[in-house]
Amino acid sequence: MQPLSTWPEAERRGIVGVLTDIDDTLTTEGAITPDALAALGALQAAGLHVVPITGRPVGWSATFAATWPVDAVVAENGAVALLPTHEKGLKPRCDLGSLLSKIYQQDSATRSANFARMQAVARRVLREVPGTALATDSPGRETDIAIDHSEFARLPPETIARVVALLRSEGMNATVSSIHINGWYGEHDKLAGARWIVRTLWQRDLDAEIGRWVYVGDSSNDQTMFERFPHSVGVANIARFLPMLEHLPRYLSRGARGAGFAEVAAALLQARGDGPGLSRSAPG
Repeated sequence: MQPLSTWPEAERRGIVGVLTDIDDTLTTEGAITPDALAALGALQAAGLHVVPITGRPVGWSATFAATWPVDAVVAENGAVALLPTHEKGLKPRCDLGSLLSKIYQQDSATRSANFARMQAVARRVLREVPGTALATDSPGRETDIAIDHSEFARLPPETIARVVALLRSEGMNATVSSIHINGWYGEHDKLAGARWIVRTLWQRDLDAEIGRWVYVGDSSNDQTMFERFPHSVGVANIARFLPMLEHLPRYLSRGARGAGFAEVAAALLQARGDGPGLSRSAPG
């Protein structure tokens, strides 16, 4: 990893879109920080595409998709997206209010079958691994399950590893975020979700222009993004997960969580001539 301040200006100037994790990247203690919220708005005002991609549930993400200055929110590790109803001619959905529409990567029959299987696996985890509990946001989940390891619970590394192994023994994908252990059935992940939303909203091929996008994250479930994106940034609190990471972000911010994301935005805006830049937001 290199300091964010070493990111060449010419590379920053070519960026067209920002993809970002939410928990502990935009948020602190579950709430977005004012500097991160302002950064999202400044990026959009400058004409960049902005999409958070999270392991959080679609129900939890709806408020953010409706109120934050973003183009969409991709939830549940790439399985489902929330976007303004004017995009792609989509109709409002009564369960999310009139501001949002919801689209999926899996069809309804597949989601229904997978949901039943996942609930059985969740019961097995709770039964066989002492100290485990479902994440408190579980009622809003449609395409995955989540075990709390650091949001309200405090699971030791060996217990986290045991849960991950159990999920994978059931044929599930499993990742560890900064707060949860997520498990799901399907081929999607954060990278597949990024490809899907970029293609759906803008008819762009993310892989063909991967050098024109940046990804910002903080934990081990961001590894596929760190590996694929030549422009990737870890906010400073990623230090907690470094021993678990095979693939590291290319750059590291000085600030943690929302302050780190704001540094990334300032660096991009400075290169475009739209903001004060990294040097003033993060001296040195």
